[in-house]
Amino acid sequence: MKHLHIRTGIDLMRVSRIEAAFRTYGERFVSRIYTAHEQQICGDRVHALAGRWAAKEAVSKLLGTGFHGLGSGEHAISWKSVEISRDDLSKPIVQLYDHAQVVASQLHIKQIDISISHDGEYVIASAVALCYNGDEE
Repeated sequence: MKHLHIRTGIDLMRVSRIEAAFRTYGERFVSRIYTAHEQQICGDRVHALAGRWAAKEAVSKLLGTGFHGLGSGEHAISWKSVEISRDDLSKPIVQLYDHAQVVASQLHIKQIDISISHDGEYVIASAVALCYNGDEE
């Protein structure tokens, strides 16, 4: 028998937080948080970096782990283990790696949808996952 449940995560933040980190730490900040593919997509566009930060946070909340000090600790996931890329229509999509992928598998997550929205100084991201356990294919 299949059991379906839904997991959610959400994050709201000020773009100025990412802008300040980008100004202060530059490439060191970007390379610590974002995958090479995310860096290619965003470039130095602070709003795009902020949107991906919020999306990564939303996914980490959905997984129930958080980032706990940038990926330290037994149950934490690393920033780069959650990648927010985009499809051919520029819809954001989630790709998980390493411990994030393991956690998703343990939770029987089959799909994660992500939505990112910007309004001036704020960015919000919402993540929703469908989880099936039981006799699924």
